[in-house]
Amino acid sequence: MTAAVPIKAVAESTPIKAATSGAHQRPLLRLSDVAKTFSTGTTALAGIGLTIFPGEFVSLLGPSGCGKSTLLKLIAGLATPSSGVIDWPQSTYTADGSPEPALGFVFQEPTLLPWRTTADNVQLPLLLAGVNRQEARERVSEALAQVGLSAAANLHPRQLSGGMKMRASIARALVTQPKILLMDEPFAALDEITRTKLNDELLELFARQKLTVIFVTHSVYESVYLSSRIVVMSSGPGRVTAEIPVEVKYPRSEEFRMSPLYNERCRLVSAALRRAMSIGDFT
Repeated sequence: MTAAVPIKAVAESTPIKAATSGAHQRPLLRLSDVAKTFSTGTTALAGIGLTIFPGEFVSLLGPSGCGKSTLLKLIAGLATPSSGVIDWPQSTYTADGSPEPALGFVFQEPTLLPWRTTADNVQLPLLLAGVNRQEARERVSEALAQVGLSAAANLHPRQLSGGMKMRASIARALVTQPKILLMDEPFAALDEITRTKLNDELLELFARQKLTVIFVTHSVYESVYLSSRIVVMSSGPGRVTAEIPVEVKYPRSEEFRMSPLYNERCRLVSAALRRAMSIGDFT
């Protein structure tokens, strides 16, 4: 197993103190020595150790094939680790002993059903959960308002722009009232202007809803703007090679994007990513 790379090893000239956001909190999520090997024999992840605290915005950053999406699916319970432990210290439990961590998942593609309206797409998780219709309608209305789509409630996906489709996907995740929001490169396919706008809207939701977010991205710039902590991964198999705090208070704005501190963090994260790529197996 490859140990996590200390920050000072990434950029000796720019020491950064360790993240302190969770220093006095009980963890929300803890992964210990987690690995995933598929039936084909390919090992996607090895020795993953990661702790997430309430109220953090953590980005998983790394090259294609480093297991970011696989790790997100393990956290969501959509896949099972081959070894290691995924623990939810603050979770309640079902009758069979399974954790109920109250997750919302936003995929890279909006995955909206074309024959359902925006409101009906957002309502779908509540119907599957057996929530009564009156409560479901109220929660859908609230979720659509949170993402600025109240006026589009009766529109079908073909009538929505790319940004609106992604907002609908986020509303569908929020309607379940999650404690933690998992996002798998949700803005990757969008143009830069729309992506920047949705970054800002996501941070507004993050603050307003007091969410914990785990966000997969390929973008150094996006990760620095959004995150309180960035987890850099290498591939072959996927490992954590660096964890870099972004010690800038929320809310954030264009002023932060233009600041020397933002540029310095981007430089530091880029250096960590280059190191991760040199460690990974890309053959």
